[in-house]
Amino acid sequence: MTRSRTSRWAIPLAAMRLVLLGTLFHLPSSEAARAQGIGCVLQTATAPQRQILRCRDGLTIEAEAGAAYNLVDQNRDGQPDAVNLQGRAILIDAPAQSARQGFQIMTPQAIAAVRGTQWVVDVIGARTSVFVVTGRVAVRRISGNTRGVSLGPGEGVDVEAGTSPLVVRRWPAARAAALLARLGR
Repeated sequence: MTRSRTSRWAIPLAAMRLVLLGTLFHLPSSEAARAQGIGCVLQTATAPQRQILRCRDGLTIEAEAGAAYNLVDQNRDGQPDAVNLQGRAILIDAPAQSARQGFQIMTPQAIAAVRGTQWVVDVIGARTSVFVVTGRVAVRRISGNTRGVSLGPGEGVDVEAGTSPLVVRRWPAARAAALLARLGR
């Protein structure tokens, strides 16, 4: 997906927004209604605290407590096409039908595109980390001319501002486990 610098932050007016900040308790009913308006049902979970969005096409999005993101329905079909993640971590479980639609996670530093998989995207400050549990995910910088990379199971990449090549690494078990634990895995 190609985006201009100015449209990177622009969300189509018809797109429903779901901004999840702060605690998972006492969600206003309007947040659940927004999630349902874009084809998802919002649930809360504990141990650890997180929100789970289950969408009509089988897509599941799990957000850790305090995650800041919004769902994007670019083609206005009532189902999310992308997530704009600004902070903390989300886990995506995208079945094959979501992969065919080109589901993406957009962060300030990177775009991670689905290849029929389960993966985690974590934004901390000026760094976006992408880790693949199963399947394949393509990752590229939001801007710049650097080539993107393709990640497989157990692989991850850290994306920061700049133009240096993205480096795919097999994540140590401890790092992967710590990130997945934040999302109840």
